[in-house]
Amino acid sequence: MSSPPLSYSYDTNGFVIIPSDTPLSLVPPTQLIPFRDACERVITKTRTGEWTRRRTVGKQFPPYDNDNPDSWGVQHLMHPDLGEALFAEWYCSERVLSVVKALLGCEETDLEMELFNLLINPLSHDFALRWHRDDVRETASEEEEVDALGKWHTGVQWNTALYRDECLFVVPGSHIVPRTPEQRALSSTLDPPTNPLDMPGAIQVILQPGDTVFYNSNILHCATYSSQAKRATLHACMGDAVRGGAVRARNILQHDLKWMQDEAFRETLPNDTARGTLDRLKRLQSEQGGAQVVYSLAG
Repeated sequence: MSSPPLSYSYDTNGFVIIPSDTPLSLVPPTQLIPFRDACERVITKTRTGEWTRRRTVGKQFPPYDNDNPDSWGVQHLMHPDLGEALFAEWYCSERVLSVVKALLGCEETDLEMELFNLLINPLSHDFALRWHRDDVRETASEEEEVDALGKWHTGVQWNTALYRDECLFVVPGSHIVPRTPEQRALSSTLDPPTNPLDMPGAIQVILQPGDTVFYNSNILHCATYSSQAKRATLHACMGDAVRGGAVRARNILQHDLKWMQDEAFRETLPNDTARGTLDRLKRLQSEQGGAQVVYSLAG
């Protein structure tokens, strides 16, 4: 019996894992070293202060505190000033876009460039993100939650691990149903979980090098960051510009993407497909006027 299509698992569970040893792998084993090398260069720039667009320990959502010396993420991997062409080539590659199109059920001409960051291990502090949905406040009523979950199907988020990654925890199926009273209690606090598996229904997502998990970012999820375990996980999202509109805007435009409007960035993109996804983002920026909100791509 053949396995169900990716979209079925994704729609049903809210996430789907693509192992590194399958034809759909986003980073086959032979490509791990170039990705690791590129990541090591940007991590070094971040930890030495040369690159200041980062996520700092102690802050789950932007704006981040640049006075904190420890980081858990690097922002804007495709920025021309980082000088790493590999990232834009990969983000806009057919290998990535084919999976995104399958999960969103859209055409290539619908796709919108969004965020591409890197999740890394802090050096001096263990850190954790609290249980959350990216675009639903923890204080939302059940009615508000149901309404929001019904609209959050026009974008997809993914983590591609370059080293073994045990950081992400999710509650399968929670992207389409409101929280139970116990889940609400554990996700209404601003404190990180002591034990993520105390959350009813939670599982730990374990990725081997080269594995990718695609997930609906309104699935109930949290993450833990160990200063002792090396982490370099590509962390990105992409949307359907035709159906997404303001729903996508309020989640991504808070991340200071004005630099993407610069012609210097456009010139670094590898092909017309990539430039098309950028044009759709720029159209969204123009239409929404830089909409802001308190939620964030985090994982």
